Amino acid sequence: MIIKSNTAKEIEVTDKAFAVEYNESLVHQVIVSEFSNRRSGTKAQKNRSAVSGGGKKPWRQKGTGRARAGTTRSNIWVGGGRAFAAQPQDHSKKINKKMYLAAMRSIFSELHRQERLVVVDDFQLEAPKTKKFVEKVKSMGISSALVIVESFDENLWLSARNLHGFEVCLTNQINPISLIEFENVIVTSSALKIIEERLS
Repeated sequence: MIIKSNTAKEIEVTDKAFAVEYNESLVHQVIVSEFSNRRSGTKAQKNRSAVSGGGKKPWRQKGTGRARAGTTRSNIWVGGGRAFAAQPQDHSKKINKKMYLAAMRSIFSELHRQERLVVVDDFQLEAPKTKKFVEKVKSMGISSALVIVESFDENLWLSARNLHGFEVCLTNQINPISLIEFENVIVTSSALKIIEERLS
């Protein structure tokens, strides 16, 4: 299939990477996995066995008029342990490489069908100026986009880092969440070829 850049230059890409049917259930599964894998799962509370002290019986069993107590670290005491204390846990969900690549093909294909995939011949700035970056994307009629480039460009990164609704990333940093998070995806022709190789 043929994808045209912003200068009407025709770029030939494989149908396998950019013309597959959208698989909503697979994309949803991969997105859920991505979010789950980002969870730290480090929340922890102390149960009564983890709280220090409390080994001595606070008072004798009978004759005091008070309720019997065996430890000052019971969960009903101030300073005691927590009942049903939260413990660190692993929230990660495994997605194999074949499913992940299939979801990425599906997303890129849908972006192309919806005309949200904008291919440019080049995306460079002479100086780190946010104003220049805004002018460049406005000339394309874009108000929110993920910009994918082949190699790190400091001027481009500095120009876009404080803008809400824009993000610059390399071809090895793209993920399903970032692709669907923005209204458009701007990709350079050289970066598009790298993505094609990885998805084919």
